Parts: sequence; structure tokens; C-alpha cells
Amino acid sequence: MYLQIDYIHFPNRESRSRYVAKRFQRYFLDSLLDVGCFEAPLRTILEGIEYTGIDLAGKPDIQLDLENCTKLPFASDKFQCVICVDVLEHLDNLHAVFDEIVRVAAHYIIISLPNCWRDARRPIERGTGTFAHYGLPVDPPLDRHKWFFNYTQAKEFLERQAQRKCLEVVEMFATEKPKPWPARSFRKLLYHGDRYRNRYTQTVWVVYKKTKQM
Repeated sequence: MYLQIDYIHFPNRESRSRYVAKRFQRYFLDSLLDVGCFEAPLRTILEGIEYTGIDLAGKPDIQLDLENCTKLPFASDKFQCVICVDVLEHLDNLHAVFDEIVRVAAHYIIISLPNCWRDARRPIERGTGTFAHYGLPVDPPLDRHKWFFNYTQAKEFLERQAQRKCLEVVEMFATEKPKPWPARSFRKLLYHGDRYRNRYTQTVWVVYKKTKQM
């Protein structure tokens, strides 16, 4: 399945949060759980919603070490919507946290996964440089990616999880940094299909809806 592309660039976390608030507004119902919220910008951007943010650092409502979490401290179907934006790739226990996100959501689940190959591609091709979230720093980092996957794998993971958990995929799309159309066209001549998307797509997004079989 070919995914729709939103051409957009996020210079900072605030701009990404504003995009999320606008793009997914219709799914934000009475209550929202923000998994891996960090500074929790959605708390002030969204209005009229009971917001709960969880994370280890930043400004969460509930401080929680997701890396060592086996069960979220909430009842099943507690939140009308659960959102988890570019967080799962930081967790060794990615699959367990995914399952918990599904458990505590009552209606909608919004998840994004980055295309890690995109940031790594140029340094690897050049044979010089570094890329964020990986490498071997002298001092232990506070946070890093634990998984290294591309667009194709992120898309397949989200599709297969929908089947596994009996979730309806309301929409799935990808985001890519804007480029003039001649540049995009030339790249697509060189790299076809998923070869192009694995090189240039930034993020894969999905909106799930829980079905009655859950």
C-alpha cells in the first residue's frame, strides 16, 4: 500500500506539536494520554481536553521510566485517545509498551515512527560524520535510539500490529521534508518505490481505532 505524503519540516519540537494538534484534532476527544511527552507542549496547545503526559524527564504529569515499564499505571480503556510520537524507538521494551498503549486506549491511538535510515544515509555514504541518537559517545547518553529501521519496516510493523491487535487503521501516511518538485522527480528516477522512501521519508504515522473485538 502506497502511503500519502505530507511535505513538511519540523525545525523544533514546538512546531511538530502544533502540527500534531492541528492534523489530529478530530481524534482528540475528552481525555488524552501523551506517552513520552517530555516538555508536554500539547498540554498548553490543546484546549478543553483532560491531558495526561507521562515520561521520565521534562514536564510530565506523571513521572514514569518507560524503559523499565511493564505495565502503564492506568485501567484498561482509560483514555479516549493515546498518542506516542517518535518514542517507541527509544525503548528496548518497544513491543510491551505498544501493547500497553493499546490496552489503555478506549477509542483512538496515534503513533509515529521515524525512518532512521534517512539520517544515517549520508554519513554512511560519505564515510565521515555522525548522526543523531547512535554512535559511541565517551559519556553515557541520557537517551538514544534502541532500534534502527527504515520506512519499509516501520510501515510493515504498524500494519502487522493492526492485524495482531484487531485495530482498524483509520489513516496511515508519511511525512517528508519539502523539496522542489524537480529535485523530487529526479530522485524518484534514480530510486524507485521503497528505495526512494527509505532514503528520504522522515516519519511514518498511523491512526488506529479500537474495534469491538478488543
